[in-house]
Amino acid sequence: QNPKTSAIVKQLVAEGNAGELQKYFGSRMEFGTAGLRAAMGAGISHMNDLTIIQTTQGFCRYLEKNFSDLKKRGVVIGFDARAHLPSGGSSKRFARLAANTFISQGVPVYLFSDITPTPFVPYTVTHLKLCAGIMVTASHNPKQDNGYKVYWENGAQIISPHDKGISQAIEENQEPWPQAWDDKLIDSSLLLHDPYATVNKEYFKDIQKQCFHRNINKETNLKFVHTSVHGVGHKFVQLAFKAFDLSPPVAVPEQKDPDPEFPTVKYPNPEEGKGVLTLSFALAEKDGAKIILANDPDADRLAVAEKQESGEWKVFSGNELGALLGWWIFTCWKNHNRDTCAIKDVYMLSSTVSSKILRAIALKEGFHFEETLTGFKWMGNRAKQLMDQGKAVLFAFEEAIGYMCCPAVLDKDGVSAAVITAEMASFLATRNLSLSQQLKAVYDEYGFHITKASYFICHDPKVIQQLFDNLRNFDGENTYPKSCGRFKVSGIRDLTTGYDSSQPNQKAILPTSKSSQMITFTFANGGVATMRTSGTEPKIKYYSELCAPPGNSDIEQLKKELDELVNALEKHFFQPEKNNLQRKTE
Repeated sequence: QNPKTSAIVKQLVAEGNAGELQKYFGSRMEFGTAGLRAAMGAGISHMNDLTIIQTTQGFCRYLEKNFSDLKKRGVVIGFDARAHLPSGGSSKRFARLAANTFISQGVPVYLFSDITPTPFVPYTVTHLKLCAGIMVTASHNPKQDNGYKVYWENGAQIISPHDKGISQAIEENQEPWPQAWDDKLIDSSLLLHDPYATVNKEYFKDIQKQCFHRNINKETNLKFVHTSVHGVGHKFVQLAFKAFDLSPPVAVPEQKDPDPEFPTVKYPNPEEGKGVLTLSFALAEKDGAKIILANDPDADRLAVAEKQESGEWKVFSGNELGALLGWWIFTCWKNHNRDTCAIKDVYMLSSTVSSKILRAIALKEGFHFEETLTGFKWMGNRAKQLMDQGKAVLFAFEEAIGYMCCPAVLDKDGVSAAVITAEMASFLATRNLSLSQQLKAVYDEYGFHITKASYFICHDPKVIQQLFDNLRNFDGENTYPKSCGRFKVSGIRDLTTGYDSSQPNQKAILPTSKSSQMITFTFANGGVATMRTSGTEPKIKYYSELCAPPGNSDIEQLKKELDELVNALEKHFFQPEKNNLQRKTE
């Protein structure tokens, strides 16, 4: 019933444009553990009013099956600032349609009245003890995209088998229910609640448990620049600084207000490097700020840059900031917990493609480290299991600039990560140390961990399948590569097939998934490289790391060795020319 998408389809029919219609209606968006992510537009392959109604109807039926008290507890729904004029779709409209679906079935809905960071949704699920949460966002994807992210009652993103159950329920509930399109009905409903004021108060109260140096924060002369890259983060990072008694960061004026067009950046993704930070660098130079904090548009990720003595800016990788935050959060914990027995219940987590620096810190300091599959859904769920057993999960991170610094949110949170980074930098400044100097100190103490990650773009699933099949049948059938150029392979773990050469029974310990490709190679020189497909983008990603024991401080030699390993990986395993792969470009 949306006149804009309806007109688009009618126009294509009138033109007899079978090719485009096939694209729009050939296959339904797949509902996975990350929910939905696709371009906004007409047809069942896109995000629009109809597909949101169908998805929510399925999700509602699935929740009714799983929770006898759904009508008592309810769900939370949040949204970012994305909008798409040609199809009339927007995150706010999709959130209201989703709310209408639940309310029509007698389910209470806590719908945020305004834009909110993604982490506020899992926070609300836990805080109000709800059955589930939905966040309408496409995070840092291009402007035409949107997404539908789902959280379970434990406050973590869903994992299997829920995705399959919800997917099945969507298939069974495709015809819109009688009042599905009329979202105005919710405004007069007693089942509609607005959690905005409560959550804003309680969240900032909860993150203050991670504030350990209020006096330093009040006095610091350190200046910060913050950009929310046309997303939702500005107001919330300002409030977080206030909660920690820090002077507010200077906001990049051109980027502080939400704008679905993202006019000043090619990609609204701070992970893509210096291009996104151009305006931040200019403002920091003008204002004499040493540190830049950048959130992605839904404020669940954080990038950090620091001005070096040379005048250059260093943008920390996700692994480097993970090392710093891991060191900092453990140090703060240790200084406030004199009981040495307590350390046996302390945990940190990171995903299998992230740096193993936390493992090195854990080994030396005596706490537990665990790795999980890629993605915060795994870390959030594992953290909840551990917390339910009385363990303290201090920190979890992934190399894609995602950090969970506060146990009140079981997902990545760029708001708390920004203010905790600012407190860490302010503390270090009192010791005349920069973040870069402290990072080197961490590596000196726990061993250098040098990482390099990138990706190739490939729009043809057949080519991707072939590339991975080739790796599994490298020297004849069912044989993996024994070397990569001059680098000898010493171990292989394939989480698509479940093979792990290092296990006595050759079976991988981490869960396997046939629907996504992921192979990890261990090399005789101590290097590790993982190749995997992305769940949300047409990319084949790789992650590589060289770990040296403490005391090996020839960092240039280690970097050279890792560069050579990566070059060999690209040449022999990716074969970009043969497979017609497009390289990542700045």
